[in-house]
Amino acid sequence: MRRIWAVMVKEVLQMKRDRLSLGIVFFIPFLELLLFGYAIQTEVRNIPTAVFDQSLSPASREMLEAFSASGYFRIVSHAGSQAELAEMMDRGLVKAGIVFPPDFARHLARGTPAPLQVVVDASDNITATQAMAFANSIGLLKTQRVLAARTGLSALPYDVRVRPWYNPDGITAYYMVPAILGIIVSITMMIMTSISIVRERERGTMEQLVATPVRAWELMVGKVLPRVLLGYVQITLALLAGVWVFDVPIRGSVLDLYLLTLFFITASLGLGILISNVARTQMAALQLCFFALLPSILLSGFAFPRQAMPVFIYWLSYLIPLTYYLDIIRGVMLKGIGWDYLLGQVAMLLAFSVVLIAASARRFRKRVA
Repeated sequence: MRRIWAVMVKEVLQMKRDRLSLGIVFFIPFLELLLFGYAIQTEVRNIPTAVFDQSLSPASREMLEAFSASGYFRIVSHAGSQAELAEMMDRGLVKAGIVFPPDFARHLARGTPAPLQVVVDASDNITATQAMAFANSIGLLKTQRVLAARTGLSALPYDVRVRPWYNPDGITAYYMVPAILGIIVSITMMIMTSISIVRERERGTMEQLVATPVRAWELMVGKVLPRVLLGYVQITLALLAGVWVFDVPIRGSVLDLYLLTLFFITASLGLGILISNVARTQMAALQLCFFALLPSILLSGFAFPRQAMPVFIYWLSYLIPLTYYLDIIRGVMLKGIGWDYLLGQVAMLLAFSVVLIAASARRFRKRVA
C-alpha cells in the first residue's frame, strides 16, 4: 500500500507541474459544457420561409398567419414566381417555401380541398423533417377547425392527448447536457491517462521506476486512482454548470449518480491505459484516442437515436461504454431512477472495466519498451 501511495503522490506532483493538464481538468469541461449546451439545439424554430402567393386572398393570408403564429416558420420574403422561389432556396436564403395556387380561395368557398404546397430544403435533413411535420400539423389543425365549423360540432370527435414524461417541455439542454458530461469525462480520462504514460516512456521516467521495488500492478493502480479523483472533479463542475446555467434537474440521488459514475470512469481509464500500451508516441496515443471516441459520439445514442441504426450497427453500439452511461446519467437525472433499474448497465460497465484493466495489466510491463 505504501508503494501505491508513493506512486499516487508522484502522479499528483507531476499533474500539479503540468499546467495544461490542470487547465483541461478544471476549465475545459466547464467551457465545453457551456458552449455545447447553448449551441446544440434539436428544436427547429424560425425556419426562414419564402411565400409565393398566387391567390392573394383573405384565405391565403389567414393560412400564412397560422404558419407565422406557430413560431416554426418565419416569413422573410415574398417571391413573384416559382423560379424566384427556387433561386432563393438554391442560394440558401430560405429553407422552406409556401406556394398558394390561384384558385386556393375558390376551392375553399366550394367546400372542396384547397391545394397548398410547402417545399423544404432537404439538404438539411433534420430541419426538413421537422419543417414537414410542422406544416402537416398546421394543415391538420386548420382542417379540423373548418370541419368543426361546417358540421356544427361543438367539439372535435376525437380528443387525443399526448403527454411527454421526464422532459414535458422538450428542452434540449435536459437531454444534451448529461450526454455532453459523459463525453467530456470519457475524452479527458482517456487522453490524459494515455498521454501521461506514453510521455513518461518518451522522457525516460520509466527507467527510474524500473529501479524501484514497485510492482507493475501497483504502478498502474497508483496512476489510475488520482485520475479517478480528477474524473469526479470534472463531474462535479459539469453538474454545477448544468444545474446553475441550464436548470437541468437532478431528480434522482446524487450519491447514486456518483457511485454509478465510478464504473464509467474506470472503464474510460482502462481504455486509456490500453491505448498507452499500444502507442509508442504521444501523437499515436492521441490519434488512437480520437479513433476510439468517434464511434462513442456517433453510435452511443449521443448524436443519433440508436433505434434508427441498422441492426448490425445497433448491436455494435453495445460494445461502447458510453452507451450504458447515457442510460445511467439520463435515468438518474431526468427519470429519478436508481440502482435497481440500472443493474444491467452497471454490470456491463463493470465488465468493461474488468476486461480493459485486466488486458492493460497483462500488457503493462515495468520496463522501458
